[in-house]
Amino acid sequence: MLSITPKARQKLAEILKAKNQEVFAIRLRIVGRDTENFLYEFRSVETATRAEEDIVIEMGAFDVFVDPESAAYLHGAVIDFTGVGQGGFKIDNPNPVWTDATARAVAGVVVDQINPALALHGGSVTLVDVRDGIVYIRMNGGCQGCGAAGVTLKTGVERRIKEAVPQIAQVVDLTDHTQGTISYYQQGESGPSPLAE
Repeated sequence: MLSITPKARQKLAEILKAKNQEVFAIRLRIVGRDTENFLYEFRSVETATRAEEDIVIEMGAFDVFVDPESAAYLHGAVIDFTGVGQGGFKIDNPNPVWTDATARAVAGVVVDQINPALALHGGSVTLVDVRDGIVYIRMNGGCQGCGAAGVTLKTGVERRIKEAVPQIAQVVDLTDHTQGTISYYQQGESGPSPLAE
């Protein structure tokens, strides 16, 4: 499935030991995609957080937990450690980010149009997936928990995606908006969508 170079294994074991987390595991999950890259969650977790369906990769000093959905896009991937001054951990993933032209077109709209506009309010959107004409996103930064998130989704994000990619029927927000800590507008406040023209 995926492999970790000896250098990366050693560094991960050192980090876990330094944090007194020797009984922890590493969680690797694909949380989204842009036009050219997968976006990963790569962190230490308590071994008790392992889900029944997780794939467990034993690495000696620690285990790696991968959910089945992420595993489908990690065949042949290699995790390496390139050094602190050179970016730290690097995931070389040979799998195509998108195999569907519609999904790739949606990713382009998110990267080129939506995120530059949302950045004005300290926010962004992560494209999680595109399936059967439905786009799945998460809102981040100033958009997570923002009082105008619903307006931004319907009149901004969804409208722009549908205009550029007419095959899309719906945009679904997967964000947990109760976790927003740097929201541009607090709940109860109303404001214009940063995507409004």
